[in-house]
Amino acid sequence: MSSILNSIGLRAAPGEQAPNFAAGFLVANWVFAYALMSTRGTKMRYGLDNNVAPREDLSKYGEAAVKAGKISQRALNKLKRQEAAHANAVEGYPLFVAAMLLSVVAGVPHETINTIGVWYTLSRVAYSLCYSHIESRSLSYLRSVTWWSGNISCITGLVLAGKKL
Repeated sequence: MSSILNSIGLRAAPGEQAPNFAAGFLVANWVFAYALMSTRGTKMRYGLDNNVAPREDLSKYGEAAVKAGKISQRALNKLKRQEAAHANAVEGYPLFVAAMLLSVVAGVPHETINTIGVWYTLSRVAYSLCYSHIESRSLSYLRSVTWWSGNISCITGLVLAGKKL
């Protein structure tokens, strides 16, 4: 277990400093938010993609696609949730960038920076899965918990950086 924690930068070997993976977390979370969370490919497969006005795809063409039998209402609803999760990931990314950069500049220990990066990444992945797949109101609160978890990780980084600056 100790070697796994050393490998991912959450703990340093005795007498060594843990590597700082802030840049890697920034790139990975950018790819996740802007590329992997995008609904563009799914909309293209369903024939709902309009490159002229892609933000209107679901609102303009979604219900018509359901009526035409191209997509089920349940699939359209899931696609709408995925699109909302994508938008939220993009909106939340700048806070993560600020937390990571300020933590690095302030000299927060690498283990702590890496922990914040892992915490945020896992929270965002869990958030996107909850948002995309949970349909029941009672379970939807898991989405809120994961959203807050990601934000609290960033706030933690900002607070720790602020104490060092």
